[in-house]
Amino acid sequence: MSQMPALSLAAVPGRRKATLELAQQIEQRGFSGIFCPSFGDGLALCEALALVTNEIVFGTSIAPIYFRSVADFAQTTSFIHEVSGGRFRFGIGVSHAPALAQRGIASGKPLADTRSFVSEIRDVQRAGELPPIILATLRKKMIALSEEIGAGMVFANGSRSHMKDSLAVLSDAARVGDFFVGNMIPTCIDDDIEAAKAVNRRTLTSYVMLPNYRNYWKEAGYVSEMEAIEATVAADEPAKIPSLLTDEWLADTTLFGSAARVRQELDQWFDAGVKTPILVPSSANGGQMKAFEELFNIF
Repeated sequence: MSQMPALSLAAVPGRRKATLELAQQIEQRGFSGIFCPSFGDGLALCEALALVTNEIVFGTSIAPIYFRSVADFAQTTSFIHEVSGGRFRFGIGVSHAPALAQRGIASGKPLADTRSFVSEIRDVQRAGELPPIILATLRKKMIALSEEIGAGMVFANGSRSHMKDSLAVLSDAARVGDFFVGNMIPTCIDDDIEAAKAVNRRTLTSYVMLPNYRNYWKEAGYVSEMEAIEATVAADEPAKIPSLLTDEWLADTTLFGSAARVRQELDQWFDAGVKTPILVPSSANGGQMKAFEELFNIF
């Protein structure tokens, strides 16, 4: 394997300083980037990464556009961009209906809201230079919008077999140039392949309960799997969902198994057109720190 992936990193209460030390290890080991999810305040973590790392690219993957004012986003992201020397990538998205409902947020159409947000943040006065903006994507209309108004795109749990079809809407220049194409990939390394698959099934159970993800995976060819899950959701039987996540679908969406298998499968993500695979590590033997220990052992 000649190319290194990026890693997903979140700071949870009680382990925030340890997380920054972990980020420094990630940089020292030559990984291609660090990308921070929205939980645990990924934007705050990025502020710290600007100060504790030196060369590695990092960013949000993603920051929901409704969670702060546009002016606040402009000031904070410009600060990180400037202090980091241009290493920061501002990944944005519209989040999901359950998360928005918990906060009492009413959203509009994803494409229109995203376009409006990008336009408004670029119009904020006296914020400073903004970082490159990366759009969270699944379907082709958002992928096309990412090239029109952004500097890149990032999937979460994309389908490897469907990736080339998804990316076909991009121009040749975007597919081969500096345009960012990332995908967050749930990853569990364990010689006990069934244990590793079980971990990834738990990780993805909450995602398959979301209609927008099910529609994407139907587009990717997993119609019968998603229809079975829809029937289970309608029957209010969530405990049955992991058993409906087939091995074929899981292998097309995640990385699991031995070190050799994970490295080999990772190469196939690069071959599918994902320039920056972002591994989201979990462990069958412990928490986040154990998952990173297992990951470091194979790179």
